Amino acid sequence: MSTASFRLADMPGIGIRIDRGRKLRFTFEGRGYDGLAGDTIASALAANGVRLLSRSFKYRRPRGILSMSGGDANALVQLPGEPNVPADLRPVEDGMEVRGQNYDGALARDRGAWIERFARFLPVGFYYKAFYRPRGAWRFWERRIRARAGLGAVDISAGRGVWDGTHEFCDVAVIGAGPAGLAAAAAAAAVGARVLLVDDRPAPGGALAHARDRGRLAALVDGLRGGPVLRMAGAACVGLYADNWLAVLGGRRLRRVRAGRVVLATGTVEQPAVFRNNDLPGVMLCDAARRLIRFYAVAPGRRAVVAAPGENGAAAAWDLIEAGIAVAALIDLGGAPPPPREAAALAARGVAIMAGRVVAEAVAGRGGLRAVRPARILGPGRFGPPETEIACDLICVSGGHVPAAQLACHAGARLVPDPEGSGFAVEGLPDGVLVAGAVRGTRGLASAIAEGRRAGRAAAAALGFGTGPEPPPPPDPAPARLWAAPIVPHREGREFVDFDEDLQIRDIVDAAAEGYDEIELLKRFSTLGMGPSQGRHSALAGLRIAACATGRGPREMGTTTTRPPVFGVPLGALAGRGFHPLRRTAMHDRHIEAGAEMMLAGAWARPAFYGVVAERGRAVAAEARNVREAVGLIDVSTLGGIEVRGTDAAAFLERIYVSAHRRQPVGRLRYALACGADGGIVDDGVACRFSDTHFYVTATTGGVEALWREMLWYNAQWRLDVDIANATAAWCGINIAGPRARAVLVPLVEGVDLAPAAFPYLGVRRGRVAGIPARLLRVGFVGELGYEIHAPAESGEALWDALAAAGASEGIRPFGVEAQRLLRLEKGHVVVGQDTDGLTTPAEAGLDWAVAAGKPFFVGGRALAIRGREPPRQRLAGFRLRDGQAPPPEEGCLAIRGGAIAGRVTSAMASPSLGRAIGLAFLPPADAVPGTRFEIRRADGTPAEAETASLPFYDPDNLRQAL
Repeated sequence: MSTASFRLADMPGIGIRIDRGRKLRFTFEGRGYDGLAGDTIASALAANGVRLLSRSFKYRRPRGILSMSGGDANALVQLPGEPNVPADLRPVEDGMEVRGQNYDGALARDRGAWIERFARFLPVGFYYKAFYRPRGAWRFWERRIRARAGLGAVDISAGRGVWDGTHEFCDVAVIGAGPAGLAAAAAAAAVGARVLLVDDRPAPGGALAHARDRGRLAALVDGLRGGPVLRMAGAACVGLYADNWLAVLGGRRLRRVRAGRVVLATGTVEQPAVFRNNDLPGVMLCDAARRLIRFYAVAPGRRAVVAAPGENGAAAAWDLIEAGIAVAALIDLGGAPPPPREAAALAARGVAIMAGRVVAEAVAGRGGLRAVRPARILGPGRFGPPETEIACDLICVSGGHVPAAQLACHAGARLVPDPEGSGFAVEGLPDGVLVAGAVRGTRGLASAIAEGRRAGRAAAAALGFGTGPEPPPPPDPAPARLWAAPIVPHREGREFVDFDEDLQIRDIVDAAAEGYDEIELLKRFSTLGMGPSQGRHSALAGLRIAACATGRGPREMGTTTTRPPVFGVPLGALAGRGFHPLRRTAMHDRHIEAGAEMMLAGAWARPAFYGVVAERGRAVAAEARNVREAVGLIDVSTLGGIEVRGTDAAAFLERIYVSAHRRQPVGRLRYALACGADGGIVDDGVACRFSDTHFYVTATTGGVEALWREMLWYNAQWRLDVDIANATAAWCGINIAGPRARAVLVPLVEGVDLAPAAFPYLGVRRGRVAGIPARLLRVGFVGELGYEIHAPAESGEALWDALAAAGASEGIRPFGVEAQRLLRLEKGHVVVGQDTDGLTTPAEAGLDWAVAAGKPFFVGGRALAIRGREPPRQRLAGFRLRDGQAPPPEEGCLAIRGGAIAGRVTSAMASPSLGRAIGLAFLPPADAVPGTRFEIRRADGTPAEAETASLPFYDPDNLRQAL
């Protein structure tokens, strides 16, 4: 070990994750430091002798490395634009600028550290009782408290970067790449199952990766080769939800994984010991010290004291000695010394073996940890006075281990404390989820590997993989008593149970004394386990203290509910771009050739208008005018198409839709309105009846998938004789509309008489258009004579070309979605999802005429009957701006009447046919009467005078649709 740094010399098995040939330069608190490729921020700072990483949340106490596993708040640091970064996991980068958190002024000399002197005035739960008197005091204190609250600082001007998400599938998901996880993945893959191995570490092995004997690791890793195993390195499973749906966060990507079976091999979490000043930099877990040595070739200190039980303590001491670190003493917290031969070997290295003692106090010096003071164990919960100081700058502690069972609890399992409160067991796992290895309580490497193999094989077999005999079951977890370090109270306090919240022993005792003696209430009153660590290092000790304080046993006390996520999830991961398929219609290339400006409608690319963006308003007005005066062509292939066939087809639609379809004549279509169970509008379209047993139903572009799934879900319960197929992709659709539409179609149509008497409005027919088999629908969404032509998708381009050629002499031209929305607005037609929301009822949207209230049952019928007993709270009304030259207001603008908010605008556009801006808005029923004046507050705050108008604005007698 160099005298200038804490970086260890190059030795076998030391520094396995760093590249000594690649140096990096970074800054911490404005000062430059050197690191090595492969270092984390924390290991690079530790190599330079920097121990102080941050300050605690409440008392601003100095904090340093605790676990080196990313599971605690001690090592959270600030990067530019990114707060709460785990320094013990984040790799250091060249040029990286790092700062600590929770301090004022300088990290080493925090101006806010004075608050600890007033700790006695800040008892547990003080925030529930203070700052409320005298009246108005909270207004004074709120700004000051919020200025100190939180962890890192959010820089709203920082670049956000790119976050995304994917959807992935596998047969077996194995969470954890320790010995049990590696064995499980290999066993499942060996019989042909597709395996996803999720590992939150950069290299596999789990605890075996930093163990003294790593000989089995290479063989376990080799077992994955050649099989269908995908290992996600550096990816954490943060949630396990219903039906084996997993949320896996790695890098800047959130993977949504669906697995057939899940094997949890998540291992255990080492626990701190509870004694005075146990949070000082230099006090760390034994595993943290091992990781610093094995992974990063960093000496965690120069003179150490190990406080751990039995074999664990002796192994930690030898790890330190072999790295060249002096070990002053081994305090065997288990109460029994190592075997005589090992004790003699340690003593020969200058290690004092101290059995029957605990750590009573860590002593702080000017430069940090200075010494440790042990105390003798006198009996259960009884300790002697602190003894003579043992000089050291490092205390390696182990307070036992608890299962890392958060994911198992997400799935519905329970953590059950053992009778003595020394650990937990996992019980009540649901089908489809298995646990293996240390998380199950299995002790010993061979047993963990055997259990992992069996779990992997069982998971694959449940999915139909593997036919050979199963391996014999491993023995149940060893019945040997689990162990937890004594909890050592001190008369001067500062024995921290929860480092995140600065909770001490007396805080838990006081909370219980105040009546919060149920574990869930105690958690919320004291905030035990509610910080970034989510109780990983405090749940066991907190439970034992609470049980003692209430006079109950740990099992009687119980545990708190564990909820996802397991680790903190950046908001960017939740809001990042996901998997959004882009669909193109069969006529897409024709739209591009015609100069269309494309837009997204659901997953579909649709023409918004044809022309250049600078001429958008004129282009839309010209397209709409052409439909009104001549004939237009629009691609409606994106509309949903659902085939409903069977003897119960009509009865099925009667139940799904609020409208009536049982007596609908063959050859006719009807408006079909669907509501949810709560009576809110969810979709609409038309239902075309081609025979007694065959309906073709259209749906909205964005709603067809959900509607189809609802149909399948309901019929799985109703068991009607009906087949339901989503045929959206099988058909293309073209709407030809305008007074010259029939003239364009007549020469192209075969097998259908287009005369008004033979093919009236709301009729449906089947025939051929330009030789292409097609379904023709007489509809009028844009308020003109129109036909929707639905044909096989592969014929879409040919059909478009034929119609364009036939209509050239009639002035045909394509129009886009914006012109269509303008035309429908002039007719007062509702767009579901724009003019409605999930709570809008048919009566509120002016669609109550579509509800066949006399039907014995339909989805949403009961809710509508109940809601119909009260007058509607709002109604959709048409309005026009009084100033004919004023531009239309934006959708969502507030409607103001009498100085109060009366409603909101849902649609608004400038109508060339009416010569002014028109729209639809929700208003109170009393204000929805034509002629009522109100104000619209635009997005920029300026008012626009409006008045309600009768619908439809255009062709109120529907004469043009019936031409």
